[in-house]
Amino acid sequence: MFDYYTTLVFLHVTSAVFAIGPLFIIIPIINRIRNEVEVNEKIYLSIIRVIIRIVMHAGHLLVTTGVLLILFGPWPWHTSWVVMTVVVMGITAVFLASGFSKVLREFGEPHANKQYILKRLTFTTWIYIGLMLLLLWLMVQKPSFW
Repeated sequence: MFDYYTTLVFLHVTSAVFAIGPLFIIIPIINRIRNEVEVNEKIYLSIIRVIIRIVMHAGHLLVTTGVLLILFGPWPWHTSWVVMTVVVMGITAVFLASGFSKVLREFGEPHANKQYILKRLTFTTWIYIGLMLLLLWLMVQKPSFW
């Protein structure tokens, strides 16, 4: 018999992996950009943009399957870990939408301080990874705050 809930859980976990895993590739790419000529910088920046796109689309699937799991699962929307997950997820969505694209856009400006921008990109990546790990903790541990 086909179990829809188990399939949703599988899709949810897989999308979580794709929403956080590729971010760990960005850090070594940033380190390579620091020492590269401008031609290779563009290639590495294209790779970073693809990674961000993968993370973004995996996040869409993550949210969709998460909503479906709450709708069809045993937890009500007012459960404390669900509420906290939605709050952190909202912060993460705003951060991803503004953080990465803004920093990457600045990199292409003519007189940009590339070392400063790379430092910000690294910081942005680690903050986003931290937020995603917090979301993973909330989903796995399901702590009770109230």
